[in-house]
Amino acid sequence: MGRYGLSHATAHGDGGGCLPLPIIAAETALAVIDAAIAAAAFVQLARIHRHNQQHGWTRQKIFHFMIGLCNIVFLVYFISTIIATCERWVCWVHGCGFVLMASPQILLLASFLLLLSFWVDLCHQTNDEDEDDLRSHHEALLDKTKTKPGTRPAIIRRKCFSGIQLGSRQKFVILVLVLSFAVMLTFAILIWLGRGENPIDSAVLKKVYLDVFSVVVLVLGGALACYGALLFSKMSKVRSETVSSEKWKVASLAAVSLICFSSSAILALVTNVPVLLYWYSTDADIINNAIILFLYYLIGSSVPSGFVLWVMRDMPQRPIVERPTQSRVVTLFRDRPPTPQDPQWRTAVTSSNKALKSSPI
Repeated sequence: MGRYGLSHATAHGDGGGCLPLPIIAAETALAVIDAAIAAAAFVQLARIHRHNQQHGWTRQKIFHFMIGLCNIVFLVYFISTIIATCERWVCWVHGCGFVLMASPQILLLASFLLLLSFWVDLCHQTNDEDEDDLRSHHEALLDKTKTKPGTRPAIIRRKCFSGIQLGSRQKFVILVLVLSFAVMLTFAILIWLGRGENPIDSAVLKKVYLDVFSVVVLVLGGALACYGALLFSKMSKVRSETVSSEKWKVASLAAVSLICFSSSAILALVTNVPVLLYWYSTDADIINNAIILFLYYLIGSSVPSGFVLWVMRDMPQRPIVERPTQSRVVTLFRDRPPTPQDPQWRTAVTSSNKALKSSPI
C-alpha cells in the first residue's frame, strides 16, 4: 500500500493532475449507487407522506429523510472529489474536502444511533414505564398550561411534530450529532491551519480522525447486534403474526449492521485508504486502493442504507377513527367490591401491549 501524502496528484505519471482512472471509476460507481439510494429514500418518503398526512414526522419518515440526505451528501462528495482534483482546488485539499467526506458519515452514524435508542427503549420499557408515564403526564400538563389547543402555535406543533416522541435517549442522540459535527469542524480548522509553516501535520490529523471514527462505528455495530439479539429474544416470547415478522426484521438488521460496520471499521483501521488524500507509487497500489475504497463505502454506508430502506418499505396503516359508543349496561346490584389487580401483573400486561403495538423498526 502506498504512503499517504498531502495531494491527490500522484507520482505515477502526470495524468494532468487528475485522479487515476481506477479511482475515478470506483468513485463514479459509488456516486451512482448513492444517487439511486437517495432517490429511493425521498420517493418513498413522499409516498408515505401522501399515504398518511395526518401524522407529522414519524419514525419512518425521519429514517427515510436522514438516509436520503446522507446519500445525497455522499453523492456530492464523490463528484466533487473528481472535479476538485483535476481543477486543483486549494480549499479542497486543506479542509473543504475533509468536511464533505465526514459529514455524511456522521449523518449515517446518527441514523443508526437513533435506531439503537429505539431498541434500547423497547428492551428496557418495563423498567422505565412508570417514569415515562409520569413524564408524559407532566408534559401533558405543561402543554395545557402553556398553550391552548386552539392557538396557532399549538396547531403548528400538532401538524408538524405530532408523530415525534423524543425520550431521553433520543435527545442524547441529538447531542452526539451536534458534538460530532463540532469535533469534525475542529479537525477541519486544524487541517486548514496545517497548510502553513507550523508543526501541525494535516495527514496525521486525518488519520487520527479516521481511527477514532472507525472505533466508534465498530462499537455501534456491536451494540446494535447485542440489543438486536436481546429484542429478538423478547419478541420470540410473544405469539403474534405481526411480532413474528417484526422480530426477523430486527434480527436481519442487527446482523447486517454488525457485519457491515465491523468490516468497514476494520478495513479503515488496517489500510487507512479511506483517508481523503493518497500517494501512489505503482499501478498495483492504484488498483488496490480503488478496490478498498469502493468496498469501504459500499459496505460501510451503501449496504446499510439500502437495507434500512428495504426493511421500512411497508406503508404505514391509515389511522382509524373510532366513534365512542355509549354503554347501555346498568349495574343494579354489586355483591362485593372489585379486587385490586397486582401492580406487577398490570405492568407485564401493559408492556406486552406496548411491544405488540409499537414496531421496533
